[in-house]
Amino acid sequence: MPCKNARMQKFVRAYGWWLLAWAVVAALGCMGIAQSELNHQRDAFETDARIVHRLLSQRAVQHDAILATWALLQTSADTTRPEQRLSALYAQILAVQRRERNTGWDAPGFAAADAQSRVARRAVLVDSDFVRGRYWLVLAADASYALQIDMRGMAPWSEWPMQPETSPVRVTLEAAGQRFVLQPGAATINAATKGWRFDFSKHLASDSQPFDVVAVRYVGWPELPWGWMLAWMIAVAAVVAGCVALLRQRAARRRAEDLLRLGQVARLNALGELVAGMAHEVNQPLAAILANTQAAGRLLAETPPDIETARSAMTHAAQQAQRASAVVSRLRRSLEQPDAAAQVRAVDLHAAVRNALYLLEPQLRQCGVEPVVQVAGALNVLADPVAVEQIIHNLLLNAIQVLAHVPRAERALTLTLATTQDQGVLSVRDSGPGIPAHVLPHLFEPFFTTREGGLGLGLSLCETLAASMNGALSATNHATRGAEFTLRLPLAARP
Repeated sequence: MPCKNARMQKFVRAYGWWLLAWAVVAALGCMGIAQSELNHQRDAFETDARIVHRLLSQRAVQHDAILATWALLQTSADTTRPEQRLSALYAQILAVQRRERNTGWDAPGFAAADAQSRVARRAVLVDSDFVRGRYWLVLAADASYALQIDMRGMAPWSEWPMQPETSPVRVTLEAAGQRFVLQPGAATINAATKGWRFDFSKHLASDSQPFDVVAVRYVGWPELPWGWMLAWMIAVAAVVAGCVALLRQRAARRRAEDLLRLGQVARLNALGELVAGMAHEVNQPLAAILANTQAAGRLLAETPPDIETARSAMTHAAQQAQRASAVVSRLRRSLEQPDAAAQVRAVDLHAAVRNALYLLEPQLRQCGVEPVVQVAGALNVLADPVAVEQIIHNLLLNAIQVLAHVPRAERALTLTLATTQDQGVLSVRDSGPGIPAHVLPHLFEPFFTTREGGLGLGLSLCETLAASMNGALSATNHATRGAEFTLRLPLAARP
Protein backbone atom coordinates (compact mmCIF):
# COMPACT_ATOMS: atom_id res chain seq x y z
CA MET A 1 0.00 0.00 0.00
CA PRO A 2 2.77 2.59 0.76
CA CYS A 3 4.41 1.71 -2.56
CA LYS A 4 1.13 2.27 -4.38
CA ASN A 5 0.61 5.59 -2.59
CA ALA A 6 4.14 6.66 -3.52
CA ARG A 7 3.52 5.80 -7.17
CA MET A 8 0.25 7.70 -7.07
CA GLN A 9 1.91 10.76 -5.54
CA LYS A 10 4.64 10.62 -8.17
CA PHE A 11 2.05 10.37 -10.92
CA VAL A 12 0.12 13.35 -9.51
CA ARG A 13 3.31 15.40 -9.22
CA ALA A 14 4.30 14.59 -12.79
CA TYR A 15 0.93 14.93 -14.51
CA GLY A 16 -1.31 16.80 -12.03
CA TRP A 17 -1.30 20.12 -13.89
CA TRP A 18 -1.82 18.40 -17.23
CA LEU A 19 -4.80 16.48 -15.85
CA LEU A 20 -6.22 19.73 -14.45
CA ALA A 21 -5.76 21.46 -17.82
CA TRP A 22 -7.45 18.55 -19.59
CA ALA A 23 -10.35 18.60 -17.12
CA VAL A 24 -10.88 22.37 -17.48
CA VAL A 25 -10.71 22.39 -21.30
CA ALA A 26 -12.85 19.25 -21.58
CA ALA A 27 -15.45 20.65 -19.15
CA LEU A 28 -15.64 24.00 -20.97
CA GLY A 29 -15.97 22.25 -24.32
CA CYS A 30 -18.66 19.89 -23.04
CA MET A 31 -20.56 22.82 -21.58
CA GLY A 32 -20.38 24.58 -24.93
CA ILE A 33 -21.59 21.49 -26.80
CA ALA A 34 -24.44 20.96 -24.31
CA GLN A 35 -25.45 24.64 -24.49
CA SER A 36 -25.44 24.53 -28.28
CA GLU A 37 -27.71 21.47 -28.21
CA LEU A 38 -30.04 23.14 -25.69
CA ASN A 39 -30.24 26.26 -27.89
CA HIS A 40 -31.08 24.06 -30.86
CA GLN A 41 -33.78 22.26 -28.88
CA ARG A 42 -35.22 25.57 -27.67
CA ASP A 43 -35.32 27.02 -31.19
CA ALA A 44 -37.06 23.90 -32.53
CA PHE A 45 -39.53 23.99 -29.63
CA GLU A 46 -40.42 27.64 -30.12
CA THR A 47 -40.81 27.16 -33.88
CA ASP A 48 -43.22 24.25 -33.37
CA ALA A 49 -45.12 26.13 -30.65
CA ARG A 50 -45.63 29.16 -32.92
CA ILE A 51 -46.90 26.92 -35.72
CA VAL A 52 -49.35 25.27 -33.30
CA HIS A 53 -50.57 28.69 -32.12
CA ARG A 54 -51.07 29.85 -35.71
CA LEU A 55 -53.04 26.73 -36.68
CA LEU A 56 -55.32 26.90 -33.64
CA SER A 57 -55.84 30.64 -34.10
CA GLN A 58 -56.87 30.02 -37.70
CA ARG A 59 -59.48 27.53 -36.52
CA ALA A 60 -60.78 29.92 -33.86
CA VAL A 61 -61.08 32.75 -36.40
CA GLN A 62 -62.77 30.30 -38.74
CA HIS A 63 -65.46 29.66 -36.13
CA ASP A 64 -66.17 33.39 -35.85
CA ALA A 65 -66.33 33.67 -39.63
CA ILE A 66 -68.74 30.72 -39.93
CA LEU A 67 -71.14 32.27 -37.41
CA ALA A 68 -70.93 35.72 -38.94
CA THR A 69 -71.44 34.45 -42.48
CA TRP A 70 -74.34 32.19 -41.53
CA ALA A 71 -76.09 34.96 -39.63
CA LEU A 72 -75.86 37.26 -42.67
CA LEU A 73 -76.97 34.74 -45.30
CA GLN A 74 -79.86 32.99 -43.52
CA THR A 75 -83.34 34.44 -42.98
CA SER A 76 -86.03 33.49 -40.52
CA ALA A 77 -88.25 32.38 -43.41
CA ASP A 78 -85.84 29.54 -44.27
CA THR A 79 -87.29 26.43 -42.66
CA THR A 80 -85.00 23.86 -44.24
CA ARG A 81 -82.41 24.44 -41.48
CA PRO A 82 -79.36 24.06 -43.73
CA GLU A 83 -77.04 25.01 -40.81
CA GLN A 84 -77.32 21.46 -39.55
CA ARG A 85 -75.09 20.40 -42.42
CA LEU A 86 -72.16 22.34 -40.95
CA SER A 87 -71.04 19.30 -38.92
CA ALA A 88 -70.52 17.40 -42.13
CA LEU A 89 -68.30 20.16 -43.50
CA TYR A 90 -66.31 20.93 -40.33
CA ALA A 91 -65.32 18.03 -38.14
CA GLN A 92 -64.78 20.23 -35.07
CA ILE A 93 -68.40 21.45 -35.11
CA LEU A 94 -70.41 18.95 -33.07
CA ALA A 95 -73.83 20.65 -33.04
CA VAL A 96 -75.61 23.79 -34.25
CA GLN A 97 -78.54 25.57 -32.62
CA ARG A 98 -80.68 28.34 -34.12
CA ARG A 99 -82.95 30.77 -32.32
CA GLU A 100 -85.61 32.71 -34.15
CA ARG A 101 -86.28 36.36 -33.34
CA ASN A 102 -89.30 35.85 -31.10
CA THR A 103 -88.22 32.61 -29.43
CA GLY A 104 -85.92 31.84 -26.51
CA TRP A 105 -82.94 29.54 -25.95
CA ASP A 106 -83.54 26.12 -24.49
CA ALA A 107 -80.13 25.77 -22.81
CA PRO A 108 -79.48 27.75 -19.61
CA GLY A 109 -77.00 30.63 -19.95
CA PHE A 110 -77.50 31.01 -23.66
CA ALA A 111 -79.95 33.94 -23.20
CA ALA A 112 -77.35 35.92 -21.24
CA ALA A 113 -74.70 35.07 -23.83
CA ASP A 114 -77.13 36.21 -26.55
CA ALA A 115 -77.62 39.56 -24.84
CA GLN A 116 -73.85 39.94 -24.33
CA SER A 117 -73.26 39.13 -27.98
CA ARG A 118 -75.70 41.88 -29.09
CA VAL A 119 -73.78 44.42 -27.03
CA ALA A 120 -70.31 43.24 -28.06
CA ARG A 121 -71.35 42.64 -31.69
CA ARG A 122 -69.30 39.40 -31.80
CA ALA A 123 -69.61 35.78 -30.81
CA VAL A 124 -69.50 34.96 -27.09
CA LEU A 125 -68.18 31.85 -25.35
CA VAL A 126 -70.67 29.94 -23.19
CA ASP A 127 -70.89 26.57 -21.43
CA SER A 128 -67.23 25.59 -21.83
CA ASP A 129 -66.61 22.03 -20.63
CA PHE A 130 -62.82 21.40 -20.46
CA VAL A 131 -63.34 17.93 -19.02
CA ARG A 132 -65.11 16.75 -22.14
CA GLY A 133 -63.23 19.16 -24.38
CA ARG A 134 -66.23 21.13 -25.66
CA TYR A 135 -67.60 24.68 -25.64
CA TRP A 136 -70.40 26.72 -27.26
CA LEU A 137 -70.16 29.94 -29.27
CA VAL A 138 -73.25 32.16 -29.49
CA LEU A 139 -73.73 34.99 -32.01
CA ALA A 140 -76.87 37.17 -31.75
CA ALA A 141 -78.55 38.41 -34.95
CA ASP A 142 -82.04 38.37 -36.49
CA ALA A 143 -81.71 34.62 -36.25
CA SER A 144 -79.12 33.82 -33.56
CA TYR A 145 -76.81 30.81 -33.91
CA ALA A 146 -74.80 28.69 -31.50
CA LEU A 147 -71.97 26.31 -32.42
CA GLN A 148 -70.70 23.49 -30.21
CA ILE A 149 -66.96 23.11 -30.84
CA ASP A 150 -64.82 20.04 -30.18
CA MET A 151 -61.46 21.26 -28.76
CA ARG A 152 -59.53 18.26 -30.01
CA GLY A 153 -61.11 18.65 -33.43
CA MET A 154 -59.77 22.21 -33.57
CA ALA A 155 -56.25 20.86 -34.17
CA PRO A 156 -55.54 20.27 -37.87
CA TRP A 157 -53.51 17.12 -37.33
CA SER A 158 -52.57 16.80 -40.98
CA GLU A 159 -50.70 20.11 -40.69
CA TRP A 160 -49.48 19.56 -37.13
CA PRO A 161 -45.68 20.16 -36.85
CA MET A 162 -45.12 17.32 -34.34
CA GLN A 163 -46.04 13.68 -33.89
CA PRO A 164 -48.75 13.86 -31.20
CA GLU A 165 -48.08 10.34 -29.89
CA THR A 166 -44.29 10.58 -29.57
CA SER A 167 -43.48 14.27 -29.27
CA PRO A 168 -42.04 15.34 -25.88
CA VAL A 169 -43.91 18.68 -26.13
CA ARG A 170 -47.09 19.05 -24.07
CA VAL A 171 -49.73 21.31 -25.69
CA THR A 172 -52.81 22.52 -23.79
CA LEU A 173 -55.64 25.03 -24.18
CA GLU A 174 -56.16 26.96 -20.94
CA ALA A 175 -58.68 29.52 -19.72
CA ALA A 176 -59.85 30.65 -16.28
CA GLY A 177 -57.81 28.00 -14.50
CA GLN A 178 -59.12 25.17 -16.67
CA ARG A 179 -56.95 23.10 -18.99
CA PHE A 180 -57.59 20.80 -21.93
CA VAL A 181 -54.72 18.64 -23.16
CA LEU A 182 -54.34 18.52 -26.92
CA GLN A 183 -51.00 16.74 -26.93
CA PRO A 184 -49.78 14.94 -23.77
CA GLY A 185 -46.07 15.03 -24.57
CA ALA A 186 -43.56 14.11 -21.84
CA ALA A 187 -44.25 16.89 -19.37
CA THR A 188 -44.46 14.38 -16.54
CA ILE A 189 -40.81 13.42 -16.96
CA ASN A 190 -39.09 11.73 -14.04
CA ALA A 191 -37.74 14.29 -11.59
CA ALA A 192 -34.42 12.41 -11.42
CA THR A 193 -33.77 13.01 -15.12
CA LYS A 194 -35.46 16.40 -15.37
CA GLY A 195 -33.00 18.98 -16.58
CA TRP A 196 -34.25 22.05 -18.47
CA ARG A 197 -37.78 23.38 -19.11
CA PHE A 198 -38.95 25.37 -22.13
CA ASP A 199 -42.26 27.28 -21.94
CA PHE A 200 -44.50 28.94 -24.53
CA SER A 201 -47.81 30.69 -23.86
CA LYS A 202 -49.83 32.90 -26.22
CA HIS A 203 -53.46 33.99 -26.50
CA LEU A 204 -55.51 32.76 -29.46
CA ALA A 205 -56.09 35.37 -32.14
CA SER A 206 -59.83 35.48 -31.41
CA ASP A 207 -61.62 37.58 -28.79
CA SER A 208 -64.61 35.24 -28.75
CA GLN A 209 -62.48 32.24 -27.67
CA PRO A 210 -60.19 33.52 -24.89
CA PHE A 211 -57.93 30.48 -24.72
CA ASP A 212 -54.19 30.44 -24.12
CA VAL A 213 -52.10 28.04 -26.15
CA VAL A 214 -49.56 26.68 -23.65
CA ALA A 215 -46.64 24.45 -24.68
CA VAL A 216 -44.14 22.87 -22.27
CA ARG A 217 -40.99 20.91 -23.14
CA TYR A 218 -38.57 19.21 -20.75
CA VAL A 219 -35.06 18.31 -21.88
CA GLY A 220 -33.55 15.63 -19.63
CA TRP A 221 -29.92 14.77 -19.03
CA PRO A 222 -30.09 11.65 -21.25
CA GLU A 223 -30.98 13.88 -24.23
CA LEU A 224 -27.67 15.75 -24.13
CA PRO A 225 -25.19 14.90 -26.93
CA TRP A 226 -23.01 12.62 -24.83
CA GLY A 227 -21.41 11.11 -27.91
CA TRP A 228 -20.13 14.47 -29.11
CA MET A 229 -19.00 15.39 -25.62
CA LEU A 230 -17.13 12.09 -25.29
CA ALA A 231 -15.51 12.70 -28.67
CA TRP A 232 -14.47 16.17 -27.52
CA MET A 233 -12.96 14.80 -24.30
CA ILE A 234 -11.03 12.17 -26.26
CA ALA A 235 -9.79 14.81 -28.71
CA VAL A 236 -8.63 17.08 -25.88
CA ALA A 237 -6.97 14.09 -24.17
CA ALA A 238 -5.16 13.30 -27.43
CA VAL A 239 -3.93 16.89 -27.74
CA VAL A 240 -2.80 16.96 -24.10
CA ALA A 241 -1.08 13.59 -24.50
CA GLY A 242 0.66 14.91 -27.62
CA CYS A 243 1.86 17.98 -25.72
CA VAL A 244 3.09 15.81 -22.84
CA ALA A 245 4.89 13.50 -25.27
CA LEU A 246 6.46 16.48 -27.06
CA LEU A 247 7.64 18.01 -23.81
CA ARG A 248 8.94 14.66 -22.59
CA GLN A 249 10.80 14.25 -25.87
CA ARG A 250 12.31 17.70 -25.52
CA ALA A 251 13.21 16.98 -21.89
CA ALA A 252 14.79 13.67 -22.91
CA ARG A 253 16.80 15.39 -25.62
CA ARG A 254 17.91 18.10 -23.19
CA ARG A 255 18.79 15.42 -20.63
CA ALA A 256 20.81 13.56 -23.24
CA GLU A 257 22.66 16.75 -24.14
CA ASP A 258 23.44 17.41 -20.48
CA LEU A 259 24.60 13.83 -20.01
CA LEU A 260 26.79 14.14 -23.10
CA ARG A 261 28.30 17.32 -21.75
CA LEU A 262 28.84 15.74 -18.35
CA GLY A 263 30.31 12.64 -20.00
CA GLN A 264 32.72 14.74 -22.02
CA VAL A 265 33.88 16.54 -18.88
CA ALA A 266 34.18 13.20 -17.08
CA ARG A 267 36.19 11.69 -19.90
CA LEU A 268 38.55 14.67 -19.96
CA ASN A 269 38.99 14.52 -16.19
CA ALA A 270 39.42 10.74 -16.32
CA LEU A 271 42.03 11.17 -19.04
CA GLY A 272 43.85 13.67 -16.87
CA GLU A 273 43.66 11.26 -13.96
CA LEU A 274 44.94 8.45 -16.17
CA VAL A 275 47.86 10.48 -17.44
CA ALA A 276 48.65 11.65 -13.93
CA GLY A 277 48.72 8.07 -12.72
CA MET A 278 50.86 6.95 -15.64
CA ALA A 279 53.28 9.81 -15.06
CA HIS A 280 53.49 8.88 -11.41
CA GLU A 281 54.20 5.24 -12.29
CA VAL A 282 56.76 6.03 -15.02
CA ASN A 283 58.64 8.71 -13.11
CA GLN A 284 59.76 6.26 -10.42
CA PRO A 285 61.75 3.90 -12.74
CA LEU A 286 63.05 6.87 -14.67
CA ALA A 287 64.35 8.37 -11.44
CA ALA A 288 65.99 5.03 -10.55
CA ILE A 289 67.63 4.84 -13.98
CA LEU A 290 68.90 8.34 -13.58
CA ALA A 291 70.36 7.58 -10.13
CA ASN A 292 71.93 4.28 -11.24
CA THR A 293 73.51 5.73 -14.37
CA GLN A 294 74.92 8.61 -12.38
CA ALA A 295 76.39 6.16 -9.84
CA ALA A 296 77.79 3.97 -12.63
CA GLY A 297 79.36 7.00 -14.15
CA ARG A 298 81.07 7.84 -10.93
CA LEU A 299 82.27 4.24 -10.48
CA LEU A 300 83.54 3.97 -14.00
CA ALA A 301 85.30 7.21 -13.59
CA GLU A 302 87.46 5.61 -10.90
CA THR A 303 88.54 2.58 -13.02
CA PRO A 304 91.55 2.80 -15.31
CA PRO A 305 90.25 1.17 -18.51
CA ASP A 306 88.39 3.32 -21.07
CA ILE A 307 87.42 5.97 -18.68
CA GLU A 308 86.41 8.55 -21.26
CA THR A 309 84.15 6.20 -23.25
CA ALA A 310 82.35 4.97 -20.16
CA ARG A 311 81.92 8.47 -18.87
CA SER A 312 80.52 9.60 -22.24
CA ALA A 313 78.02 6.67 -22.37
CA MET A 314 76.84 7.19 -18.84
CA THR A 315 76.49 10.91 -19.41
CA HIS A 316 74.43 10.23 -22.52
CA ALA A 317 72.16 7.80 -20.59
CA ALA A 318 71.64 10.33 -17.86
CA GLN A 319 70.71 12.97 -20.42
CA GLN A 320 68.18 10.66 -22.07
CA ALA A 321 66.67 9.75 -18.71
CA GLN A 322 66.30 13.42 -17.82
CA ARG A 323 64.74 14.07 -21.20
CA ALA A 324 62.22 11.21 -20.74
CA SER A 325 61.32 12.55 -17.31
CA ALA A 326 60.85 16.02 -18.75
CA VAL A 327 58.61 14.68 -21.56
CA VAL A 328 56.41 12.77 -19.12
CA SER A 329 56.16 15.76 -16.80
CA ARG A 330 55.28 18.04 -19.70
CA LEU A 331 52.59 15.56 -20.86
CA ARG A 332 51.14 15.46 -17.38
CA ARG A 333 51.02 19.25 -17.16
CA SER A 334 49.31 19.53 -20.56
CA LEU A 335 46.58 17.00 -19.71
CA GLU A 336 46.28 17.69 -16.01
CA GLN A 337 42.84 18.73 -14.69
CA PRO A 338 42.20 22.48 -14.63
CA ASP A 339 42.51 24.19 -11.32
CA ALA A 340 39.08 23.65 -9.77
CA ALA A 341 39.85 26.13 -7.03
CA ALA A 342 39.88 28.90 -9.64
CA GLN A 343 36.32 28.01 -10.73
CA VAL A 344 34.66 28.00 -7.30
CA ARG A 345 31.63 30.11 -6.55
CA ALA A 346 28.47 29.82 -4.48
CA VAL A 347 26.57 26.72 -5.57
CA ASP A 348 23.13 25.59 -4.36
CA LEU A 349 23.87 22.01 -3.35
CA HIS A 350 20.17 21.09 -3.28
CA ALA A 351 19.73 22.39 -6.84
CA ALA A 352 22.77 20.35 -7.94
CA VAL A 353 21.18 17.24 -6.40
CA ARG A 354 17.89 17.91 -8.17
CA ASN A 355 19.67 18.37 -11.48
CA ALA A 356 21.62 15.14 -11.07
CA LEU A 357 18.42 13.25 -10.20
CA TYR A 358 16.75 14.75 -13.25
CA LEU A 359 19.58 13.56 -15.51
CA LEU A 360 19.41 10.05 -14.05
CA GLU A 361 15.61 9.85 -13.96
CA PRO A 362 15.38 7.19 -16.74
CA GLN A 363 17.90 4.94 -14.98
CA LEU A 364 16.15 5.42 -11.63
CA ARG A 365 12.77 4.60 -13.16
CA GLN A 366 14.17 1.53 -14.91
CA CYS A 367 15.74 0.36 -11.67
CA GLY A 368 12.50 0.99 -9.76
CA VAL A 369 14.16 3.30 -7.24
CA GLU A 370 12.35 6.29 -5.77
CA PRO A 371 15.03 8.56 -4.26
CA VAL A 372 14.28 10.22 -0.94
CA VAL A 373 15.84 13.66 -0.50
CA GLN A 374 16.03 15.01 3.06
CA VAL A 375 16.97 18.69 3.23
CA ALA A 376 16.49 21.23 5.98
CA GLY A 377 16.67 24.34 3.77
CA ALA A 378 18.87 26.30 1.38
CA LEU A 379 22.45 25.02 1.34
CA ASN A 380 25.06 27.04 -0.56
CA VAL A 381 28.65 25.81 -0.80
CA LEU A 382 31.82 27.13 -2.43
CA ALA A 383 32.52 24.79 -5.34
CA ASP A 384 32.90 24.36 -9.07
CA PRO A 385 29.35 23.70 -10.35
CA VAL A 386 30.47 21.22 -13.01
CA ALA A 387 32.73 19.36 -10.60
CA VAL A 388 29.99 19.11 -7.94
CA GLU A 389 27.53 17.86 -10.53
CA GLN A 390 30.03 15.27 -11.74
CA ILE A 391 30.70 14.00 -8.19
CA ILE A 392 26.98 13.66 -7.39
CA HIS A 393 26.33 12.03 -10.77
CA ASN A 394 29.05 9.44 -10.20
CA LEU A 395 27.88 8.66 -6.66
CA LEU A 396 24.27 8.21 -7.80
CA LEU A 397 25.27 6.12 -10.79
CA ASN A 398 27.35 3.83 -8.57
CA ALA A 399 24.40 3.48 -6.18
CA ILE A 400 22.04 2.56 -9.04
CA GLN A 401 24.47 -0.08 -10.29
CA VAL A 402 24.74 -1.54 -6.78
CA LEU A 403 20.96 -1.55 -6.24
CA ALA A 404 20.44 -3.45 -9.51
CA HIS A 405 21.74 -6.56 -7.66
CA VAL A 406 19.26 -6.13 -4.77
CA PRO A 407 15.65 -7.47 -4.84
CA ARG A 408 13.36 -4.78 -6.22
CA ALA A 409 11.27 -4.47 -3.07
CA GLU A 410 14.39 -3.80 -0.97
CA ARG A 411 15.87 -1.03 -3.13
CA ALA A 412 16.20 2.34 -1.40
CA LEU A 413 18.25 5.46 -2.05
CA THR A 414 18.42 8.31 0.44
CA LEU A 415 20.16 11.67 -0.04
CA THR A 416 20.60 13.85 3.04
CA LEU A 417 21.77 17.47 3.00
CA ALA A 418 22.94 19.06 6.23
CA THR A 419 25.40 21.62 7.55
CA THR A 420 28.12 21.62 10.15
CA GLN A 421 29.81 24.72 11.51
CA ASP A 422 31.64 25.60 8.29
CA GLN A 423 30.77 22.82 5.83
CA GLY A 424 27.87 21.65 3.74
CA VAL A 425 27.41 17.89 3.88
CA LEU A 426 25.76 15.62 1.31
CA SER A 427 25.40 11.92 2.12
CA VAL A 428 24.28 9.33 -0.42
CA ARG A 429 23.11 6.08 1.19
CA ASP A 430 21.91 2.97 -0.60
CA SER A 431 20.40 -0.29 0.62
CA GLY A 432 22.93 -2.46 -1.18
CA PRO A 433 25.25 -5.11 0.31
CA GLY A 434 27.78 -2.51 1.47
CA ILE A 435 31.54 -2.26 0.86
CA PRO A 436 33.69 -5.26 1.81
CA ALA A 437 36.18 -4.55 4.59
CA HIS A 438 39.21 -5.35 2.43
CA VAL A 439 38.00 -2.99 -0.32
CA LEU A 440 37.21 0.02 1.83
CA PRO A 441 40.86 1.22 2.37
CA HIS A 442 41.60 1.10 -1.39
CA LEU A 443 38.30 2.56 -2.60
CA PHE A 444 39.72 5.92 -3.77
CA GLU A 445 42.97 4.61 -5.21
CA PRO A 446 43.47 5.12 -8.97
CA PHE A 447 42.93 2.00 -11.12
CA PHE A 448 41.42 0.05 -8.21
CA THR A 449 38.08 -1.49 -9.11
CA THR A 450 35.93 -4.49 -8.21
CA ARG A 451 33.61 -4.14 -11.20
CA GLU A 452 34.39 -6.07 -14.33
CA GLY A 453 35.34 -3.75 -17.16
CA GLY A 454 35.85 -0.76 -14.85
CA LEU A 455 38.90 1.49 -14.96
CA GLY A 456 38.92 2.30 -11.27
CA LEU A 457 39.12 6.06 -11.91
CA GLY A 458 35.57 7.26 -11.03
CA LEU A 459 35.84 7.48 -7.24
CA SER A 460 39.47 8.51 -7.46
CA LEU A 461 38.49 11.37 -9.73
CA CYS A 462 35.64 12.37 -7.40
CA GLU A 463 37.97 12.49 -4.40
CA THR A 464 40.51 14.54 -6.39
CA LEU A 465 37.81 17.00 -7.47
CA ALA A 466 36.50 17.33 -3.91
CA ALA A 467 40.02 17.93 -2.56
CA SER A 468 40.69 20.57 -5.24
CA MET A 469 37.67 22.50 -3.90
CA ASN A 470 38.94 22.31 -0.29
CA GLY A 471 36.44 19.56 0.40
CA ALA A 472 36.54 15.85 1.12
CA LEU A 473 34.84 12.65 -0.01
CA SER A 474 34.62 9.62 2.28
CA ALA A 475 32.88 6.25 2.31
CA THR A 476 31.62 4.03 5.11
CA ASN A 477 29.22 1.16 5.63
CA HIS A 478 25.95 2.23 7.21
CA ALA A 479 25.09 0.79 10.59
CA THR A 480 21.96 -0.96 9.32
CA ARG A 481 22.58 -1.79 5.70
CA GLY A 482 24.30 -0.50 2.57
CA ALA A 483 27.07 1.99 1.87
CA GLU A 484 27.12 5.70 2.59
CA PHE A 485 29.27 8.23 0.72
CA THR A 486 29.70 11.67 2.31
CA LEU A 487 30.74 14.79 0.41
CA ARG A 488 31.89 17.77 2.47
CA LEU A 489 32.38 21.21 0.93
CA PRO A 490 33.02 24.60 2.53
CA LEU A 491 29.95 26.72 3.10
CA ALA A 492 29.53 29.91 1.11
CA ALA A 493 29.44 33.13 3.12
CA ARG A 494 25.94 34.41 3.78
CA PRO A 495 25.15 37.67 1.98
